[in-house]
Amino acid sequence: MNWYILAVIPVLGLLVFVHELGHFLTAKWAGIRVEEFGIGFPPNIVSIRRRVRGGWDVLWFGQGRDEETGEVQNPFRNTSGEVTLPEPPHRTLYSLNLLPIGGFVRMFGEAGDTVNENGEYEPDSFAAQSAGKRIIVLCAGVFMNFVLAIVLFTLAYSVGQPSFSPQPLIGTVVSGSPAEQAGLHPDDLVVSVNGHKVNTFLDMSTQVTNALKADTSKRDRVPVQLQVQHKGSQQVVPITVDARAHPGPNEGAMGVTEKVTMVTYPLWQAPFQGIHQTFSFVHQYLIAIGRMVTGRDKVQLSGPVGIAQMTGTVAEATTYAGWWPILSLTAGLSLSLAIFNILPFPALDGGRVFLILVELLRGGKRLKPEREGLINLVGFALLFVLMIAVTVSDIMHWGS
Repeated sequence: MNWYILAVIPVLGLLVFVHELGHFLTAKWAGIRVEEFGIGFPPNIVSIRRRVRGGWDVLWFGQGRDEETGEVQNPFRNTSGEVTLPEPPHRTLYSLNLLPIGGFVRMFGEAGDTVNENGEYEPDSFAAQSAGKRIIVLCAGVFMNFVLAIVLFTLAYSVGQPSFSPQPLIGTVVSGSPAEQAGLHPDDLVVSVNGHKVNTFLDMSTQVTNALKADTSKRDRVPVQLQVQHKGSQQVVPITVDARAHPGPNEGAMGVTEKVTMVTYPLWQAPFQGIHQTFSFVHQYLIAIGRMVTGRDKVQLSGPVGIAQMTGTVAEATTYAGWWPILSLTAGLSLSLAIFNILPFPALDGGRVFLILVELLRGGKRLKPEREGLINLVGFALLFVLMIAVTVSDIMHWGS
């Protein structure tokens, strides 16, 4: 098993946490009662809720979530104080759930069906807020994902962007590999492979692969002649390449990696590079969506499985390319999440904003809560079916 694939858990966890934090903070700012801030989807593992008198309620496996017991608990000691009669919960519940594929902020009156005895919305409900405040709360998650992307790209440019040599220059020689046994060294320049001139590292890798394929005896080890420039002098180096089934990342049959240098930017310049890269990514992403919608490109979607596989591959690349790959991937996923969520589709943030805009066009007349709920339910069902289909496709193409 490639254990690097587990990197998808903190990566997606960060994206979801930042997105939901945007909803949470703006809901608090708007005076909306936040009933729950959840990381992951149920079943619930543990939840905590601050008590009015101090201390915390610690609730395991979803027990006691719908009432405040009056217990004063320390989440680190799990000790309790005096118990009083149950009372309705009005404090935010912070929950950690089993399925690490998302998160949520549950706001009071989000469905628009919470009214008092006078038929008015409760003042601390989501539905009671102005259209402007509701739009701000719904868009805050997308905004936070954009901010996160800028921060991550800024960090990536600060720690260094990998720059590959335009020449077939050897970066590292793997211990015990055919390249080490043949006497190759870092910074050696490969001029030709079996008499075929090579101009790039990819050319060299292609020629070595062709030599393996051309071997009619189907041996696992095939002799290859390299012309190498070492410290200014050229020499012929015979090497027996190994048709290894699972070479390390970027090692290939010989056991060498491409020469990589890190290009870093000063702290005052890195944020500008991060902002530029963020908007450049969004521009290219929107172009790609447009080409898929118009049929000029094949539709390509990745679900949790595909993202996990991609994250594992990129995380493994950090062993030779530094932090740039995983930071830039996480930033790209953050922007993808933002763009996807702002689409005007039911159940998404963008779809809910669209319904508020429809409300404004109707002079402030809202859709009936049950009708809006049905629209979002249908949208959620369609998204769920899409996720299942994409996940099945990802599993079928695993490793390809």
